[in-house]
Amino acid sequence: MIRINLLGTPRAKGKRGSAATAGPSLEIGDVGSPTIKVLVAIALLAGANGSYWYYLDHQAKEIATKMQVAQDHNRQLSVVKAKYLERQKQADNYKRRVDVIDQLRAAQSGPVNLLNTIGDTVNGTEAVWLSSMKDQGANIAIQGMALSTDAVATLIENLQKTGYFKNIEIKETYQDESVKDMQAFQFELTCEKGSQKGKS
Repeated sequence: MIRINLLGTPRAKGKRGSAATAGPSLEIGDVGSPTIKVLVAIALLAGANGSYWYYLDHQAKEIATKMQVAQDHNRQLSVVKAKYLERQKQADNYKRRVDVIDQLRAAQSGPVNLLNTIGDTVNGTEAVWLSSMKDQGANIAIQGMALSTDAVATLIENLQKTGYFKNIEIKETYQDESVKDMQAFQFELTCEKGSQKGKS
């Protein structure tokens, strides 16, 4: 045990018989005593807490820095995304305009192509003449004259090959008695329009 006397106590007389006083003393205790152990443990715990606090503070600052960088990057990406969406919107508007123009052109050229197809088909069928054609919406009514019923059947077959019609029916056919010098048949066909726009 270590002792330090702060009050001072008389010391034993020496050989000369003179009295002397001892200096102040302080009692700390044994090095292996519980008090010393508790003090050491408290010191170690305080040091560990300080180190851990420093580590957490360093981590917090590092996370804050990374978050700031991420926020700056997100702002840059937001600007790029806004520009991309604007360009995409302009491209979509342009595409819609082009589609509308194409539809208008198709609507204008549809009847012309249909008329040309029927005319070419009739001209390509022997012994058949066309007298009238009426567009009835979903159907086309065709009237004409043929020199035989076989010629009418050939015309129907050729019209089906064009791809414009999905169903063709003979509405009426009869021999024209007004034609004296040859045999002639008047006919009327009903042609139901198909989904195709003719052969490509």
